[in-house]
Amino acid sequence: MFRKILIANRGEIACRVMRTAKRMGLQTVAVYSDADAGAPHVRQADEAVRLGPAPAAESYLRADLIIEAAKATGADCIHPGYGFLSERESFARACEEAGIAFVGPPPGAIAAMGDKIQSKKLAKAAGVNVVPGFLGEIASTDEAVGIAAEIGFPVMMKASAGGGGKGMRLAWNENDVHEGFEAVKREGLSSFGDDRVFIEKFIESPRHIEIQVLGDQHGTVLYLGERECSIQRRHQKVVEEAPSPFVTPAMRRAMGEQAVALAKAVGYHSAGTVELIVSGADPTGESFYFLEMNTRLQVEHPVTEMVTGLDLVEEMIRVAAGERLQLAQDDVRLDGWSIETRVYAEDPYRGFLPSTGRLVRYRPPAAGAGVRVDDGVTEGSEVSMFYDPMIAKLVTHGTTREAAIDRQIEALDRFELAGVGNNIDFLSALMQHERFRAGNLTTGFIAEEYPDGFAGAPASPALRERLLAVAALADFCWRSRSAQLSGQLGAPLPVRPDGIASLAGEPGETRVAPAGDGHWRVAIDGRDLDVATGWRPGERLFQGQIDGAPFAALVRRMPGAVALTARGATHRVTVGSPRLADLRRHMIEKVPPDLSQFLICPMPGVLTQLHVAPGDRVEAGQPLAVVEAMKMENVLRAQKAGSIASLQAAKGDSLAADQVILTLE
Repeated sequence: MFRKILIANRGEIACRVMRTAKRMGLQTVAVYSDADAGAPHVRQADEAVRLGPAPAAESYLRADLIIEAAKATGADCIHPGYGFLSERESFARACEEAGIAFVGPPPGAIAAMGDKIQSKKLAKAAGVNVVPGFLGEIASTDEAVGIAAEIGFPVMMKASAGGGGKGMRLAWNENDVHEGFEAVKREGLSSFGDDRVFIEKFIESPRHIEIQVLGDQHGTVLYLGERECSIQRRHQKVVEEAPSPFVTPAMRRAMGEQAVALAKAVGYHSAGTVELIVSGADPTGESFYFLEMNTRLQVEHPVTEMVTGLDLVEEMIRVAAGERLQLAQDDVRLDGWSIETRVYAEDPYRGFLPSTGRLVRYRPPAAGAGVRVDDGVTEGSEVSMFYDPMIAKLVTHGTTREAAIDRQIEALDRFELAGVGNNIDFLSALMQHERFRAGNLTTGFIAEEYPDGFAGAPASPALRERLLAVAALADFCWRSRSAQLSGQLGAPLPVRPDGIASLAGEPGETRVAPAGDGHWRVAIDGRDLDVATGWRPGERLFQGQIDGAPFAALVRRMPGAVALTARGATHRVTVGSPRLADLRRHMIEKVPPDLSQFLICPMPGVLTQLHVAPGDRVEAGQPLAVVEAMKMENVLRAQKAGSIASLQAAKGDSLAADQVILTLE
């Protein structure tokens, strides 16, 4: 077994690998860029080595510096995590040549599966189902249009070396190919150093299902069940679960056996994932096709660990050390259900724009009892524009799918995060969505169910009652505390227990009374609720039970109101007397200014494309510019027709959030 391991990555995956390595008795070495000098993965390691400046190309993608760090610290193995160098054949080979074990598959397997065009040819030869398409190199946009028309729309254009949702465009017609082909080439070149593109048939009602494989260096390869990863936005996974609600035991076996056949065909060992596209329109489950093989640990590996009881990082380390797997295929059991949500630094209320800044508050829900949090940040950490926007992964487990979902909702309500925009409300809304709970999933779920964007989850009548009760109790406690503060003349004024609480214009009569032992009796329109809580004024998280059912909400005091964040939205509950509530309803609200004459950069990034010049006439919806942020291209379009009056930025400029790029007239 190894003595010291270097983790060639950052953030939550570096922390995740370290936890297992330390439990196994290995010493750990972290590497870091200047942006991560004080990051948790650096502090948790036994040793840490600086690589270089913040940009990944000058730090985490410098294989030579990582090999030097391993030699300098005496590390005898390197775990690459995911992303960065994890699927670079050259890096695995460099480790091999330096006499340092690579905790991953052999270089030949990485090379075979890293090229999407070549991998599909290998898969087909190994007897694996492949999607109809064109696997050769495409020289021009015009050629791409002809190929797409021959395959039949809709088609998917993909960067050959792509992954992680980058370098992909869906085309429904020839115009989509004209607009998207060059963008796919650019993303492939900037993200992976390879601008080759291939085109394949887009499977309608598609489900994204993947098979986890695990092999040793002695010829044993197993499949560890499947993961459903259909909930995606811009081809980036948002929710994953194991097992899939669509997959039958016969389908699992068929997909698993094909995945194992492919792995054996390329001499694969270590952990890896065979990704499949499955037609949800085929109830037989026989219409599944090979997409790609990820020759590394996946972001979503925790759900497989939760249902199988295996530690995939430990298995990878033992395999790299030459050990045999200690289980056979018949030993693999799936216990219960697990769901993972990815907490991203993005604002779902503003079209999911990436968000950067400092985590001024970061209090994840407590781990244990079916709740796991994988993260690499702490309160005060900086979310920068240089790396992926994922903050944490929230993983829950239950005996049934419904139990795992409900545990996710409860845990999300207890997730305190402030300082950057985040998608916690959106994740909670997904968990509550009837279609999601029914398991009727496709990769188009988010686009289909939120065509006009996200505006928060609606409050059900039962939730409204609980929100009014918490708001009334919080307001009563705040007023009682104010009445008891020192410095007042005479005895404290009595605090009235009754009042009016109003949510979305619907008022309710309230009355609050202590019931002893942490219990309160809160009446809403004459109906008594038993509220059990240890909450006190000054605490941001309210948690307890209402009529015996657990409930949590983030609480913020506002003038004449209580803001409660729970169940996928922030709800403003006005509190006070009936007269005050009536006055507030008639207050004039400010009308926001019209900014449609400006093209404004929605997030910090680099202006990579500017399609217009002063004097050009543009139409509503026309692409005007492209801003690259957090490794993704964002197309900015005209909100209305007009002419370009002036440009305030140039191609290549680094832009701040809300910076004006151009003006229309």
